[in-house]
Amino acid sequence: MYIILGLLFIMVYGLIIFYIGWSGWSWIKPVVSGRFRLLYIVVLIFLASSLILSRLVAGSAVLSVIGSYWLALFSLLIMLLPLVHLMVWLTKLSRLPRHTVQKWSGIITLAVLAVLLGLGSFNAYSPVTRSYSLEIGKAGPENGELHIVMASDMHFGYLSGKKHAERMVKEINALKPDIVLLPGDVVDDDIVPYQDKGIGKILAELKAPMGVYASLGNHDRFKGGTEEIITLLEESGIQVLYDEVLEIGDWLTLIGRKDYSDKERAPLAELTAGLDRTKPVVMLEHQPVELDTAQEQGIDLMLSGHTHYGQIAPANLITSRLFENDWGYLQKGQLHSIVSSGYGFWGPPIRIGSRSEIVSVHVQFSDAES
Repeated sequence: MYIILGLLFIMVYGLIIFYIGWSGWSWIKPVVSGRFRLLYIVVLIFLASSLILSRLVAGSAVLSVIGSYWLALFSLLIMLLPLVHLMVWLTKLSRLPRHTVQKWSGIITLAVLAVLLGLGSFNAYSPVTRSYSLEIGKAGPENGELHIVMASDMHFGYLSGKKHAERMVKEINALKPDIVLLPGDVVDDDIVPYQDKGIGKILAELKAPMGVYASLGNHDRFKGGTEEIITLLEESGIQVLYDEVLEIGDWLTLIGRKDYSDKERAPLAELTAGLDRTKPVVMLEHQPVELDTAQEQGIDLMLSGHTHYGQIAPANLITSRLFENDWGYLQKGQLHSIVSSGYGFWGPPIRIGSRSEIVSVHVQFSDAES
């Protein structure tokens, strides 16, 4: 079955690459020599293979960067080119020369690509702080308030690097949170750039009186397992909750889940068995799944990421169908679900229709002691 699906993927991907390549060659053919055709084909095949090659050749920064940007170009071109060809076909009804139409359609396509890539890069590298306020009907701390700052999906690697990490730490500390929570995908499938860029030393500067805690996401699990990333995070003063329950002080329960893709993930009912339900329960759940189960098990606040809100539109239309809450805030009974679009990005440092963000959550407790 997997072989059939793999062959089907290769066939469909190959057809799309042929379509992109044919479109590009049709545009440049009038102005270049036919001798460049072989070079053009070789470059196209290399670009089309770069993302896969970057996964096969571990630690290759060049392949990783090229593959990431190719993914952005590929995503945009499969949306733009059909529109361009439709416009070219419609202009056949006019008396404009064919070569003029092809020339300007190519120029306009490049201009639109440049604008989208520029805007997408700005959205990816210029995070905003998004704020939410909510109320939990349980007793909290003496002042009746809790300020949580959350950052998910940092994907620290070759493109989400040192400067991006430094900015995150600076902006989180400036918010003066009571507690910092990181619900998964701290790294981007590869621990090497995280170590080489000294990201751990930067994250060690996160400050919060109640501590810094993390759960792991699907990109935090790689060939070497999870032990290495857990060790590195805890060396930075970040406590990792891996299907674990932690009592903080005498009034707050914090749960960190294994990722939904982990076959050894425990049922939530097993983790919540014996909990004091009179205390507020906050849960780090990388993927925003099983909201009904979280509600049934008495979770008060569930913090998630994973979706990136599609990262490059219209992929958000897909995430909205896959997840009950794919971005923002949703309440189900006592459960408050907040899903972040993420601080980093997967693949290309491009966001269109979404924005990198840090999430600030102000919680009021209605039964707090006066």
